[in-house]
Amino acid sequence: MSISIVVDGDSCPVKTEIIELASRFGIHVLMVSSYDHVLQKSEGVSVIQVDRGQESADIYIANHIAKGDIVVTQDYGLAALVLAKSCQAISPRGELFHTGNIDYLLERRHYNAKARRGGRYSKGPKPFTDEDRNHFKDMLLKLLQDMQENVQF
Repeated sequence: MSISIVVDGDSCPVKTEIIELASRFGIHVLMVSSYDHVLQKSEGVSVIQVDRGQESADIYIANHIAKGDIVVTQDYGLAALVLAKSCQAISPRGELFHTGNIDYLLERRHYNAKARRGGRYSKGPKPFTDEDRNHFKDMLLKLLQDMQENVQF
């Protein structure tokens, strides 16, 4: 079974960390982004560019992942699709998406979008910190180690 790390690459702040950890485990990385973003290819990394449509990268990822893949995304909708295809989903801040939290996250997203349409505005996400980066690295490393124990790459 060949496992890949698939990255929703348009706004992913941890691309370097993903590539570094993937190379340690000998895992292929697929970066998916729109043509508006330039991603560098490197050894063990493929880059796919899709059109500028709002959900183009998400649709490409959902259609090209295979059971066991790890997807890095901050999009809850894509995370739900990923989980339905027996893949792992993790945010760039290191939050693992799973069946126990995805319904709540989707519901919260819907509630917040509804509130914004009603004129209520929020501050938006917190700035990305070094602590977030380190938490992501720790969680991805743990995920890869757990997968390596259970499945031969």
